[in-house]
Amino acid sequence: MAAAARIKPIIRETPVDYSPLLSQYTGCEVYLKLEHLQYTGSFKLRGATNKILSLSGEQLEQGVVAASTGNHGLGVCYAARQAGTTATVYLPRDVAPGKLRLMQRLGGQTVPDSADCLAAEITARAAAEDSGQVFVSPYNDLDVIAGQGTIGVELARQLEHIDAVFVSVGGGGLIAGIGAYLKEISPRTRIVGCWPEHSPVMYECLRAGKIFNVPELPTISESTAGGLEDGSVTFPLCQNLIDDYVLVSEEEIQSALRLLIEQERWLVEGAAGVALAALLKEQPRFAGQTVVVLLCGRNIASAKLAALF
Repeated sequence: MAAAARIKPIIRETPVDYSPLLSQYTGCEVYLKLEHLQYTGSFKLRGATNKILSLSGEQLEQGVVAASTGNHGLGVCYAARQAGTTATVYLPRDVAPGKLRLMQRLGGQTVPDSADCLAAEITARAAAEDSGQVFVSPYNDLDVIAGQGTIGVELARQLEHIDAVFVSVGGGGLIAGIGAYLKEISPRTRIVGCWPEHSPVMYECLRAGKIFNVPELPTISESTAGGLEDGSVTFPLCQNLIDDYVLVSEEEIQSALRLLIEQERWLVEGAAGVALAALLKEQPRFAGQTVVVLLCGRNIASAKLAALF
């Protein structure tokens, strides 16, 4: 896969860890893909890196523009610095202060003025068009999706057999990338999409067969929150690639996070808890099978972490 070779010098190949505890608890053979150990603390670095490294020298000289709730912005800032260019990141007003500071430390120019995630994307795209810079989408870009799909490349190399992969879903770039690769080499592997009940945007759009404005409530899985752009390339990919759909409550997400922190000793963010919560909810259906739970990031705000205990 071209993206895997392109980004290899910059990203970290993250390990897969067998969990005896979760395997005993669920009746499955449970492996955790430790993507929260990625540089910048999130899978988002992969897609941002693949996009930025695909640009021409002239495009790199102009710098790039992005929109983010934090993790994608961190990835863009890190990748931009590695590629010798600059990054301007538009953010919603409620972005976590810790993520904002990290982006600035990585050299990013931050613009935290948008009302929400979708508004930040719209503003950032318009700014990029006006300036002639490249907009690095958090999900609505085939190069970004291919970058996220390198997780699938690693999984296929790390495990001989996978029955199912549990992936939290926001804009759909992560699950589309992983699903596209794994379905090509292992069609029987089930791709399980996981959403918080408070922010089921892609889930509801898939059910309706169209992209529309889905009401949301606050969720601890802030990385998966936000609307879906009209015409997003991830929508048809998710329609074709996702086999199972699981919604989980805030209580189930928090319980999964506590389990990961207290028993597995992994400090992760809400979106990672969504994927484990989905397995815990659906465990009878996957009994005896080899499953992977993607721990997609670790950048949880201190206040949200404290509220768990």
